[in-house]
Amino acid sequence: MIGESWFVSRIGVVLMALVALSGCAWFGGQTKPDWIDGVSATYPSGQYLVGVGQAESRPAAEDHAYAALARIFKAEVSAQAKDWESYLVIEQRGHSSAERRLTLDNLTRVSTEKVLENVLIVDRWVDVHNGLHYALAGMHRPQAEIAFMERITELDRSISDDVEEAHRSSDKLAKVRALRRAARNLVLRETYNADLRVIRPSGQGTAAAYRVSELTHELEQFLATNLVLAVAMTGDQVEPAQRALTEGLLKEGLQVTSRPWGGDRSNGSDSGGPSPELLVRGVVRVWPIDVRDPQFKFVRWCSDFEVVDLTSQRVVGALSKGGKEGHLSEREATAKVVRVMQQEFSADVAKAIAAHVYGESELPAQASQPAGCPRDGLVSTPASAPH
Repeated sequence: MIGESWFVSRIGVVLMALVALSGCAWFGGQTKPDWIDGVSATYPSGQYLVGVGQAESRPAAEDHAYAALARIFKAEVSAQAKDWESYLVIEQRGHSSAERRLTLDNLTRVSTEKVLENVLIVDRWVDVHNGLHYALAGMHRPQAEIAFMERITELDRSISDDVEEAHRSSDKLAKVRALRRAARNLVLRETYNADLRVIRPSGQGTAAAYRVSELTHELEQFLATNLVLAVAMTGDQVEPAQRALTEGLLKEGLQVTSRPWGGDRSNGSDSGGPSPELLVRGVVRVWPIDVRDPQFKFVRWCSDFEVVDLTSQRVVGALSKGGKEGHLSEREATAKVVRVMQQEFSADVAKAIAAHVYGESELPAQASQPAGCPRDGLVSTPASAPH
């Protein structure tokens, strides 16, 4: 019995010693891994891309490791972005540089998500003396290259199909939508190709069959000569409302005739320009409302829009906007309504119409009435009505 208990106790001591040794390896001491100093025999640079993270907690250290690796790819995407500037300008024409930067950030976000799919935390270490956690994020280059090449191949196939459809189609709207998809996917494809340059030790990517600038130029030229829009507004505050909507459509890359719409498609050709293909017709109403507020006066506004295919005279989409604003006087409240209305038209309404033209989302066939908007006088104006 004594011998048996002694044997068990010795086993316990050995196990405790092994745990202690493994704890030393985990918590620091003399087993500091080589990757903390930037070079790793276990994860050589020819096979792995790595990022080191350091923080006072394990989750934070891992986040920093992921971020360190992602920054390498983000820098390459940003460096290549000058080649996509023509597309970025179409995406955010007339907007601030900060908003154009947001478009580029969206691309790098997509890239980063794809990158992180191929990244794992491959090692960790804790420096108990300084209370610091370390984490090593690693990407196996050959495996990641296969994943990115598969995605690039898929995009190349989609781009080629869309370009062929655009060149084959006699439907103008279908042609615009196919070119738009091709340009958008080509930018995404080139984003992944920038990542591929980082993944490959050679730094070489895979050339695309098309250039972003070429597809963008083709789309712009077609829009300018074959898919012109006309805008016709009736009702209240017509001039500021029509100006805001026209400016918004131009910012979205669409061509809008500058001539007042008179109901005749030859209107554009008489002035030397192309005839409009689509008519955006709208009616706006602005009126004071009594909300029994002793200090503020309130004014409500509402609008109905229809997008009409002038060849078939068919309504292809519709939408409504409305709201109310208050101020110390009715005049000031009306001025505020006009400002808000202009912002809505140049941003939300223009974006919705552009998204419909580009095939990114569809407008409903019939607009819903804004809450509290009177129906009298809000029947859509006929296509032949003068401006």
